[in-house]
Amino acid sequence: MAARLRQARQLRGLSQREVGVRMGLDKDTASARISRYESESMAISLESLFELALALDVPPAYLLASSPAMANAILALGEHNEAQQVRLAEVLEKLSELPPKKRNVLIEQLSHLTKE
Repeated sequence: MAARLRQARQLRGLSQREVGVRMGLDKDTASARISRYESESMAISLESLFELALALDVPPAYLLASSPAMANAILALGEHNEAQQVRLAEVLEKLSELPPKKRNVLIEQLSHLTKE
């Protein structure tokens, strides 16, 4: 969670203090609290996790993602409306059901489309 927190904060161009204040923390202690979260010297409650995600304008699942790729996928999915999220999830599910060789070919083709 610490790495995602730092990444999201930097992505948004916010200081530790700004994030803490957005969470509703006192401005004098906000920076220290966020610093402790980022250094993993303090555990975060579920309630604070949701407040933190709101303050950073990211889905809570982004902060809990187990890998950078998963985090990026969650962030990308979160940028779409609910109907688009449903459709993208369906496409991803169908893609993951394909045999590996066919899936890799389609992923490669999609990757080239995004570069044009």
